[in-house]
Amino acid sequence: MTDFQLSAEQLELQTLAATVAREVYAPLADGWEEKHEPLPQSEVQRLADLGFLGICIPEEYGGSGAPLMDALLVIEELAKVCRPAAFQVFEANVGPARVIEFFGTAEQRKRFLPRVPTGELTMAIGISEPDAGSAATDMRTTARIEGDEIVISGNKRWISNGGHADHYLIYCRMNDSPGAKGIGAVVVPANAPGVSFGQREKLMGWKGIPSADIYFDKARVPLSNLVVDAGGFGKLFGVFSIERLGNSTMSLAIGQAALDKTIAYVQEREQFGRSIVEFQNVQQTVADMKIQVEAARLLIRRAAVNAGRGLPDTLEVSVAKCYANEMAKRVSDLGMQMHGGNGYTVEYGMERLHRDAHGWAIAGGTPAIQKVRIASELFGRGFNQRVGSAV
Repeated sequence: MTDFQLSAEQLELQTLAATVAREVYAPLADGWEEKHEPLPQSEVQRLADLGFLGICIPEEYGGSGAPLMDALLVIEELAKVCRPAAFQVFEANVGPARVIEFFGTAEQRKRFLPRVPTGELTMAIGISEPDAGSAATDMRTTARIEGDEIVISGNKRWISNGGHADHYLIYCRMNDSPGAKGIGAVVVPANAPGVSFGQREKLMGWKGIPSADIYFDKARVPLSNLVVDAGGFGKLFGVFSIERLGNSTMSLAIGQAALDKTIAYVQEREQFGRSIVEFQNVQQTVADMKIQVEAARLLIRRAAVNAGRGLPDTLEVSVAKCYANEMAKRVSDLGMQMHGGNGYTVEYGMERLHRDAHGWAIAGGTPAIQKVRIASELFGRGFNQRVGSAV
């Protein structure tokens, strides 16, 4: 499919999100950034009342049942101004709740999904561990079935919204099978016995998006919280492609915001007696920024449009994420250069865009890992990264 034109309804939704970003979040974002505060619950409720938290959730569970593209449009507009606000829409529409939608039981969908659009339930995802980042299948967190309960032991690291969300979809090892074969997923409430959280991470960016370790000391949850049993790692990462498109859209928003700020600045700033936009180097740099932003947008929209209401193509997602992540770093850096010394100050907001750009390039699988996935698709084979392993 090649027609990426937005419908009248999508344009209306995009305009609404842009208006909310400009009028509500633009005046508040700096304060939350400075204080390292997550989005207040009152603002989560605002997003719920606007219908932003249930865009992709099926109508039978209180959402709009809209295609993925609709959620990405809202995420982009909010993220241009305030990533913490966009992240709430991100988690609700492209996060772990979608795993429950696609692969959860009827009882789980009925129990969890209706509370997502209302803002009553926030769910984060736990995959990475201290010794299992890019090598996700090396995870050691275990989940053993004992009667009608699941007992979980281990440690998850770099958990976005860690210590702040009230539920977590934890990827864990369900049996002793090696690699992906033993991995499944369980929903764990934050207040379950045996669950604790580390101190909030001090990150370079993402000041309004909490990140913390989660510790499981023989934590117990009902067996009914098992979403995907051992051997379902492929299913889990199939849905994770949706989250990667959300991640790509965060990067797109950062690139677009850097471009917008730069276009305004180079027309106002004067040197050598004239506006710096009159210099060819500035013109060429801004044009290059525009080209990169638009290329990222088209790659993301291709994957989203082709996915519709289903799961996106993993190759299209890896290409989009890899390019968008790198684009955001490059374009925000060029924007800082175009701002000169002012780009290095907090006042102009360029340094925050650049810091956040690096965070989104790490989250959800780095560009380097995406390139390995792309190569696997192109050559039609897997590549084992472990030393001494047969290829």
